Amino acid sequence: MLPGFSVEQELQLDYRINEHIVLIPAGRNHQARLETTVFQPNGPGPFPLIIINHGKDPGHPNMQPRDRFYHMAHAFVARGYAVMVPMRQGFANSTGRYRDRGCDMTANGYIQAEDVMDALSYAREQKWIDADRIVIAGQSYGGLATMALGTRELPGVRGLINFAGGLRDDSNNCGWRSSLVSAFAEYGAQNKVPSLWMYGQNDSLFGPELVARMHDAFEQAGGKAQLVEYAPFKRDSHGMLASRDGEKVWLADTMRFLEQVGMPTRIVYKVPEPPMPQPTNFAKVDDVESVPFLSRNGKRAYAEYLTKMTPRAFAVSPSGAWCWAEEGEDPEARALATCSAKSDKPCRLYSVDEHVVWNPDLAEKAAVTASNTPAPMPSADPAGAAQVGGTAAVAN
Repeated sequence: MLPGFSVEQELQLDYRINEHIVLIPAGRNHQARLETTVFQPNGPGPFPLIIINHGKDPGHPNMQPRDRFYHMAHAFVARGYAVMVPMRQGFANSTGRYRDRGCDMTANGYIQAEDVMDALSYAREQKWIDADRIVIAGQSYGGLATMALGTRELPGVRGLINFAGGLRDDSNNCGWRSSLVSAFAEYGAQNKVPSLWMYGQNDSLFGPELVARMHDAFEQAGGKAQLVEYAPFKRDSHGMLASRDGEKVWLADTMRFLEQVGMPTRIVYKVPEPPMPQPTNFAKVDDVESVPFLSRNGKRAYAEYLTKMTPRAFAVSPSGAWCWAEEGEDPEARALATCSAKSDKPCRLYSVDEHVVWNPDLAEKAAVTASNTPAPMPSADPAGAAQVGGTAAVAN
């Protein structure tokens, strides 16, 4: 659960880690289809598998973008794993209906776990999956679903990883905190798979006191769970897993846990890093007046952008459109895509992280190319925002 903004364009599939999408049968009579992102190493396998379960953004679930957990997937593919990220029923482009039981957190976890079980069953039938070496992880609502799944017999599943697991519901005077504690107590009483829990001290949803109550309830009921409470992470540790910098937090403890449950941890593949724009000598990054095309409001926006945390990116267009993106997956692509969707002239990156990457010559060539192609229909709404596990702002 992160600040909610509309997503203008889908991120491109990453061929470097063989990213593709499959539709997994799920639900009653397998009539639903789960939009599932898959990453895997080159070759036929069979590969050990990690299934990563997503949380719930504010707003209607079918408006939520496809989750990828790209940074975590990258690390696991390098270690020889296949990675599956299934969008549960009613989320993103998955069919079926989103189901919930209001303030009954125990039931909510069980309902979401049904789709995860369908994804697991599908994965075990694939020849390129090692059905005896599987780990299941989840973030936020996906963490709750993962722990609910751990009450079932799970052939081949050696461990569960709960990243900031839970669900918040402030509607109708819901006592969601006590309901979460009760849920984890029930899951602990029926727990069949060892688990690792990771929560940050500055988690905006599940603070240390609540985490202690949930973990104590789980273990006192008989569950097996190692709790790691890590130091504050940026503004809000609840989004740690989606951050490029989150690997510094989760990797070491996760690898130790995987070793304990007999899963591989050694890097076996060289996975190329995505290409990054090169810094130029056009201007200093904090020189607001040097940013081309911006109106007074645009310059104020760029000054605000300079206060944002890395990873970040700022894109501009000769039309005066601009967009910045912060955190999450591929802020460069998000900034460009959203800026371009709001402009009838091409957008290019001006700044990435702490550097100016603007190249006037390339920008001029792009403008000439664009002048020879049909212009897109102008947007009815000239202002918007974009987010995939991060925040952004845009205008023209």
